[in-house]
Amino acid sequence: MAGNYFGTDGIRGRANKFPMTAEIAMRVGMAAGLSFQRGSHRHRVVLGKDTRLSGYMIENAMVAGLCAAGMDVFLLGPIPTPAVAMLVRSLRADIGVMISASHNPYYDNGIKLFGPDGYKLSDEIEERIESMLDKDIELALADSDGLGRAKRVDGVHDRYIEFAKRTLPRSMSLSGLRIVVDCANGAAYKVAPEALWELGAEVVAINVEPNGFNINKECGSTHPAGLQKKVHEVRADIGIALDGDADRVVIVDENGTIVDGDQIMALIAESWHQSGRLAGGGVVSTVMSNLGLERFLGDMKLQLHRTKVGDRYVVEHMRAHGLNVGGEQSGHIVLSDFSTTGDGLVSALQVLACIKRQNRPVSELSKKFEPVPQLLKNVHFSGGKPLEEAPVKAAIEDARHRLGKAGRLVIRPSGTEPLIRVMAEGDDPQLVEAVVNDIVEVISETRSAA
Repeated sequence: MAGNYFGTDGIRGRANKFPMTAEIAMRVGMAAGLSFQRGSHRHRVVLGKDTRLSGYMIENAMVAGLCAAGMDVFLLGPIPTPAVAMLVRSLRADIGVMISASHNPYYDNGIKLFGPDGYKLSDEIEERIESMLDKDIELALADSDGLGRAKRVDGVHDRYIEFAKRTLPRSMSLSGLRIVVDCANGAAYKVAPEALWELGAEVVAINVEPNGFNINKECGSTHPAGLQKKVHEVRADIGIALDGDADRVVIVDENGTIVDGDQIMALIAESWHQSGRLAGGGVVSTVMSNLGLERFLGDMKLQLHRTKVGDRYVVEHMRAHGLNVGGEQSGHIVLSDFSTTGDGLVSALQVLACIKRQNRPVSELSKKFEPVPQLLKNVHFSGGKPLEEAPVKAAIEDARHRLGKAGRLVIRPSGTEPLIRVMAEGDDPQLVEAVVNDIVEVISETRSAA
């Protein structure tokens, strides 16, 4: 049944609809619990969530499944995804679970799984868990005297705040900086403002009143207009926008200009390269990162390694090749000296460290390269495989020929939504727009014909 449940970032979908039902969540808990039992000790799971309404349903279903598999469950409550990854190791848990649909609206939800090392699961382990979901898994569950227990754990927010603060030099203070932080009414609504304040900053926190329905709603890293307005209003030095589970970040400079993940990676990579901290002679990103980033790194004799989309694949490449900076244009930044997954707050702290060291405004520091004209369009589809249709293949081949070596074309189905993503970039913006529109039109016609 491979591929029916897991996408590029765990399991995700409309809450209370396949595959995000209570029944499937319980079975995922069972399968994951059975997959990570090692030795005869009491096995434990750390389980966090974001602030969406359906988190209550999914959380309780997963607790039932995990306890049925004989796992003790430590309930963390609303907490960022990178905090779950950190606490797996800190609490010597066998598995970590984050219930979140990241930047999606409240009506979606998802399940992200972490191994005992704090890293997201490999495709092979996900496939093993997936293969168990439609079998008689009940036959392998714990006996009555081997069932797990569940309990709420206090102090986890303080643990994560201290972890984040320790990623900066002990002597560094953020005093003198006025920071607006947009927490997207999500998982970081408590920890991010508190961490920044404890480091000495003047903090203006927005979208920190979650109600189960307003997570990511016209706020956060995918909707930064409100943050831009607030930065202007309070004359802040910088704006920080997190997404619903705080594993991605977008920066806004003092003028209200957005700084995306590519520019953040460029800034951190340059800083770490100059200080001798950058490992592996390059940066890892995905096929979606701008060609301008690749050229910027090349000017410093550094290499941009590209992977398929998904911060999990970025991390796998970083581990395999010994690099310590990676991420995605969307703002998933992975700094493996500190974290095993994307961490929006820690990434923002590294940007703030550059500001303090160089005593220059964000607008001067963050524009490291001129982005090559890039256009991304999404095409909805329902069923079928549009990219395997002959007219679509022909249109894509023609587009590659027209762009030549001076541009790039990336066509891929979304791993979390029923979309085909069509992206092109090149030095000629008119050509880029033309090839994207031509491909989108052919895919739309093929979809309509089907």
